[in-house]
Amino acid sequence: MIHYDPENIFAKILRSEIPCKKVYEDDYALAFADIFPKAPLHILVIPKGAYTCFSDFSQRASDPEIVGFFKAVECVTQQTGAHKDGYRLISNKGANAHQEVPHFHVHVLGGKSLGGF
Repeated sequence: MIHYDPENIFAKILRSEIPCKKVYEDDYALAFADIFPKAPLHILVIPKGAYTCFSDFSQRASDPEIVGFFKAVECVTQQTGAHKDGYRLISNKGANAHQEVPHFHVHVLGGKSLGGF
C-alpha cells in the first residue's frame, strides 16, 4: 500500500491551501477541473478522506463514504452534461498506471469521442 502523504496536492486543495476550479462539493467528495485536461471535459473527483488509491478506499472507507463518493461522481456526470453523450471514468493505482498523486481520485472524461481501448 502506498503511504498517504498529507502534503500531496489534493490534500492541500482539500485544506484550501491551493485553489481549484470547483465543479461539485458535498460532505464526501470534492470535484474540480483537471489543470492538464486530456479531453474537453476532464474533472477530478476526490474523496475528502485520506485514501491513497481505490484499494485503500474500498478497504478502509466507511459505507457512507463509499456510497457518498460514488453518488458525487454521478452528480458530476449529470451537472456537466457528460451523461448525455457518454463519459469515461478512470482511476490509476501505482507506478505502472502512472498515478501521479497518492490520493484516490476518479477522472471523469468526456466531451468528445474518446476512442476504444
